[in-house]
Amino acid sequence: MDSYERHKRIWRILYGMLGPIVRRMFGLSCDVPEIDGTVLLISNHVTAWDPILVGLSLHKKQVYYAASEHLFRLGLLTKFIVWAADPVPRRKAASGVDTVIKCRRHLDQGHSVCIFAEGEQSWDGLSIDVFSATGKLAKGSGVTLATMRIEGGYLSCPRWSKTVRRGKVHCRLVGLYSAEQLKTMKPREITAQINRDIFENAWERQSAEPVEYRGRRLAEGLERMLYLCPECRKIGGLHTKGDRIRCTCGMERRYLTTGLFSPSAPFSQLYEWDIWERERLKERDFVHDELLFSDSGLTLVRLGGEHEETLIAKGEMRQYEDRLEFAEHTFPMDDIKDMALVLTNRLLFSIADNYYEVRTKGTANLRKYHEFRLCR
Repeated sequence: MDSYERHKRIWRILYGMLGPIVRRMFGLSCDVPEIDGTVLLISNHVTAWDPILVGLSLHKKQVYYAASEHLFRLGLLTKFIVWAADPVPRRKAASGVDTVIKCRRHLDQGHSVCIFAEGEQSWDGLSIDVFSATGKLAKGSGVTLATMRIEGGYLSCPRWSKTVRRGKVHCRLVGLYSAEQLKTMKPREITAQINRDIFENAWERQSAEPVEYRGRRLAEGLERMLYLCPECRKIGGLHTKGDRIRCTCGMERRYLTTGLFSPSAPFSQLYEWDIWERERLKERDFVHDELLFSDSGLTLVRLGGEHEETLIAKGEMRQYEDRLEFAEHTFPMDDIKDMALVLTNRLLFSIADNYYEVRTKGTANLRKYHEFRLCR
């Protein structure tokens, strides 16, 4: 049995085993007809469960997924994942050329591929634009392009959360574009069409069709997304327990099953709080001195081209205006070529030919470092 036949057989088994469990857990429904032939499928990215949600929507169709590079550094688990599904590694905060080549190789062999081309899960419930080269990949693939939108997924399992909440999730096939159609379009037109097809605003959908997402510990993990208190304007004081987010200054909000806050002032939803804190960060309108913010209990490693790791340091990371410090190591901000987050607890950045990862086992908010770099 060749690897492709093995992957098909394994997925059919998992489809039968996981299908009933996941559909019940998420309240999952689908509006996806059977798709014949080889396809390049592009979907929005809202939860860590998206490959399974998409897979269950495709009627046992075998699909290869592009996956974050960190999945290839898990020892024996990595070996099993590669044997069972052979995902395409995507190194964040680095060039994606290798990923494109491997996706094209699968497509050329008649294997369907799914890409979450936004590059990361949504933090705030809104889709972001896909990589600019996505249209070029679709046009050059010579296969059908399918676009899918996952609706309701964000409030079911927010990126920052520790739990899954049961509500309603729907996978919808939005567009099917034949290779012949794609030949008549420019790459930028294809990219724009993909962005329109997969765009999702969780808050507009929730406002138009309110759904309760019930679960346990609803607010826990919010401090991984939110970092600035709206009352004392300090970074580092937020913490969560149960359905409450609190600050050391006494601020307290309850996170409801609808995804809203009580009391609703000054923000009724996460998106509003997030916009506000990013603007404050950009304007440096928060309590700070020369040291803008810091976190302790972190680990810094250097990553190699074959997924190997070298420990650099453990300790405190400190953000200054012109530099990022980790223990005794200093990284000038102007030298950092790119930065990205994996899940909530891994911050990746590259300098020259070096590729680094900062990780935490706790609830340290690494997102603020990424947001700071974006607004410099």
